[in-house]
Amino acid sequence: QVQLVESGGGLVQAGGSLRLSCTASGSIISIDDMGWYRQAPGKQRELVALVTRGSSTNYADSVKGRFTISRDNAKKTVLLQMNSLQPADTAVYYCYAVIRGYGNYRYSDYWGQGAQVTVSS
Repeated sequence: QVQLVESGGGLVQAGGSLRLSCTASGSIISIDDMGWYRQAPGKQRELVALVTRGSSTNYADSVKGRFTISRDNAKKTVLLQMNSLQPADTAVYYCYAVIRGYGNYRYSDYWGQGAQVTVSS
């Protein structure tokens, strides 16, 4: 069984920083893209940042220059460093990964349980 376990998040004042971490575990053959999405109350889930297996990155315009995504393939971990946080960044942040598990011929999408990030003004 493949799982994504998140840690980090919490409450921070505007201008502060937080770091999110997510580790994949289980019977994993290979991991393709890893990333982070977020969902604010009353809004749709949106992409925050994505990193490919080759470490190419893609960011939402709203976080460019403030957030940094990175991954450690050996540890099956993806990190999101969030700096200069703003109240508009308040949301539940979900880890995402495209994983091929043992016994499967195809890659599937997996999601973490979600981590609350709250930025006070």
